[in-house]
Amino acid sequence: MPPQEAYNKHVTAIWKRQWLTNNGPCVNELELSLKEKLNLDHLLFVTNGTIALQLAIQALALEGEIITTPFSYVATTSSIVWEHCIPIYADINSNTLNIDPESIEKCITDKTTAIIATHVYGIPCDIEAIEGIAKKYKLKVIYDAAHAIGSCYKGQSLLSYGDIATMSTHATKLFHTIEGGAIVTRDPDLLKRLAFMRNFGHDGPGKFNGVGINGKNSEFHAAMGLCNLPYLDQIIAKRKKDSQQYDDWLIDKGLIRPELPEGTEYNYSYYPILFKNEEECLKIKSELEKNEINPRRYFYPSLNHLPYLKKQDTPVCDDISKRVLCLPLYYDITKGEIDLICRLIIRSLKY
Repeated sequence: MPPQEAYNKHVTAIWKRQWLTNNGPCVNELELSLKEKLNLDHLLFVTNGTIALQLAIQALALEGEIITTPFSYVATTSSIVWEHCIPIYADINSNTLNIDPESIEKCITDKTTAIIATHVYGIPCDIEAIEGIAKKYKLKVIYDAAHAIGSCYKGQSLLSYGDIATMSTHATKLFHTIEGGAIVTRDPDLLKRLAFMRNFGHDGPGKFNGVGINGKNSEFHAAMGLCNLPYLDQIIAKRKKDSQQYDDWLIDKGLIRPELPEGTEYNYSYYPILFKNEEECLKIKSELEKNEINPRRYFYPSLNHLPYLKKQDTPVCDDISKRVLCLPLYYDITKGEIDLICRLIIRSLKY
């Protein structure tokens, strides 16, 4: 949380204006600040990261099959299903844990219209390969960059790639607006369409420009973002330091970390580790929980096991999802707490 007095200052101004929502001053200031901070052409602040994905699918007029990853949060898949498209799962790369371009190409049919790829844990996808496949088969590309604020690839924000990129600003993210999200595109015509769509399609009083939805966000949420954005670099620097402390303890103990592609500037959103098998993963999880430490099996289970979808074969993802664990990583975590977590892990691995 940011300093409460900073938020109260914004709230006092909102109370005075009595402009609570519908593209108010705080929303406009936040959009401009994010574009400047991330060096983006166009950005819209929306209700949440899920609505951002749904708007992206609608704005690109997608139908039929969309190739996506089974190693992501459920919203990546549920947005596709909600918009009456069919998710087709490509398998993942066992090193980066992102969608595997070779698997993508094997999944393409005459019904394929797009690829939705997640930058898992803020780690860049194989952007060149995905863009090459999209160009070859005339497919649209949406990047689910929910985890990716502050991560860059070859000097550019991960939000600058694809036809559209979406972001979550939920309270669990490095930069948050309590609830919220953003949708990013380089195409000004697409931006205009999205701007209408997030506000019911309104194009002035009593006039509509196509079908829309209520994808707006409020002044109070934007104010929280304005208070948090100045601390983004500080937050990332602290998480980098804490991640290095974990590395110093754990990397030479046989535990595996996902690989960062060359050219990555990482945001340290999460600290995932891979155990040699599910049994070892569950053993460590249980031991930590006995000591009131709460790691997360993120992401488990693999999305190809969702009950409302036909089962699809993704053996790499099935394997990875069973043995990955995200260790506690947050701004206020102390050196002593990380030392304790690591000692418990190492002790459990020995016995």
